[in-house]
Amino acid sequence: MRNQLLLLLLCIGILIFPFTTYAANDETYRQLNLFGDVFERVKADYVEQVTDAELIEAAINGMLSSLDPHSRYLNAKHFQEMQTQTRGEFGGLGIEVTMDSNGFVKVIAPIDDTPAQRAGLQSGDFVTHIDGESVLGLTLSEAVERMRGPVDSNIVLTIQRLSSDSPIVVEITRAIITIRSVRVRMEGDDIIYVRISSFSEKTTRELEKAVKNYRTEYSESIKGLVLDLRNNPGGLLDQAVSVSDAFLVQGEIVSTRGRRDDSIQRFNARSGDVTDGMPMIVLINGGSASASEIVAGALQDHRRAIVMGTPSFGKASVQTVIPLGNQGAMRLTTARYYTPSGVSIQARGIHPDIHVEQAKFELTSANHRRTEADLRGSLTNEQSEDHDAEDNRDSTNSAKKGAEKSLVETDYQLARALDLLRGLELLSDMVVN
Repeated sequence: MRNQLLLLLLCIGILIFPFTTYAANDETYRQLNLFGDVFERVKADYVEQVTDAELIEAAINGMLSSLDPHSRYLNAKHFQEMQTQTRGEFGGLGIEVTMDSNGFVKVIAPIDDTPAQRAGLQSGDFVTHIDGESVLGLTLSEAVERMRGPVDSNIVLTIQRLSSDSPIVVEITRAIITIRSVRVRMEGDDIIYVRISSFSEKTTRELEKAVKNYRTEYSESIKGLVLDLRNNPGGLLDQAVSVSDAFLVQGEIVSTRGRRDDSIQRFNARSGDVTDGMPMIVLINGGSASASEIVAGALQDHRRAIVMGTPSFGKASVQTVIPLGNQGAMRLTTARYYTPSGVSIQARGIHPDIHVEQAKFELTSANHRRTEADLRGSLTNEQSEDHDAEDNRDSTNSAKKGAEKSLVETDYQLARALDLLRGLELLSDMVVN
């Protein structure tokens, strides 16, 4: 890290002091000399006056953004905003984005309960225009800067969606984004549903506390746990490791490898499983990226959970934030990460054990299924009177579960996960008996 910082300072310092002050190999000297010539020519002849600070920041941005979509320069303001974001609160629209190879801004995932999600933005959308101006030619940092703005101010995004033949124009009101990274509820009275929307500083602590509370309250009836990582764009590496560790008792969670042989790091699980080994399903989709892929990959490789859904985003690189004194920081890709089996999922993603596309249930107006009783001339049930009271009780119980039913009916992947967990419990009981 120190050498990288010195190299960056050297490049900036050469613009200020005579080139002959520094000893460098001939090729490096020629390239830096070229850079200095361009810098001076822009200052002298560009149609509008630009400051040294603007040119140097743009040069650094260009150098880093040319490496990969995730390396970039953060000036002092953006560095402070990034630090605030990892603590779970920041201002903006509430979307995680990257730069597509075609020059458009691609939505990795909208964040739960944010203006972007409420406006209907989806994973895989392309932002082509911001307030009517094309994003072509902008760097990712510039595009993100334009999407930021004062709280309660409006922004108009033009979206290209693969499923739509024409552009979609969306007006969004900016807001303070407070991320509640972990949401836990019971599905019925037998399955714990855990939704992690991002990996911030408090994620593991909130997860463990909530799961322990629900296990205490529903200890006799719980059949399993669903961990929902869909549209989770990632976050802090250490939180991805600790969330994985919460469900594993041993073995490697993830390894990272940089350019040097001595840069390999391995992260291993410690004993203790917050669920004591109960059956578990992980839900992923194309919006599951980075840290969420680390968790899904670790639980899948160790056969700790069944991974269900659609292939994930495929971001298997690690970014290190290197502070630059009072001048902000640089976010630099310093390593690739690998799942416990040694596989890189870069540009490939985690492939689920059970592939389930998202869809909605097709319901009749009366929620009625055709049965024997609907057939003309069918025999009646001699016990029908005895069962009328039981049918009424079933109707009452169904009404009580109406809230759960309405949630599941709009989420086909979650419904299949619940069916599988309950099926595993039933199969286990049959084998034991």
